[in-house]
Amino acid sequence: QVQLVESGGTLVQAGGSLSLSCAASGSIFSINAMGWYRQVPGKQRELVAVITSGGSTDYADSVKGRFTISIDNANNTTYLQMNSLKPEDTAVYYCNADGRSSPWSVSRRYWGRGTQVTVSS
Repeated sequence: QVQLVESGGTLVQAGGSLSLSCAASGSIFSINAMGWYRQVPGKQRELVAVITSGGSTDYADSVKGRFTISIDNANNTTYLQMNSLKPEDTAVYYCNADGRSSPWSVSRRYWGRGTQVTVSS
């Protein structure tokens, strides 16, 4: 089993910066990609950023130029640096990882429990 634990969520003022981290642990054979999603009450969870183990990245249009995702493959950890935060960035941020728990298992997506980010105006 693979566990993901996010940290770093807090209350921050608009225009400020915040860094989130997510560490994967447990039975990890390989991780192909890690990503961040966010969700506000009443809305669907949306992609924020994703990064492959090779370093390729993709971002939601709403965060391009403000957020940066990175990955530490040796420690199965991903980071999300968020700058120029806006009130509309307020959400619960979830980390995920696509990977395998053993050489003979199929790849699946694992999710963390989320961390709250609140941006005050």
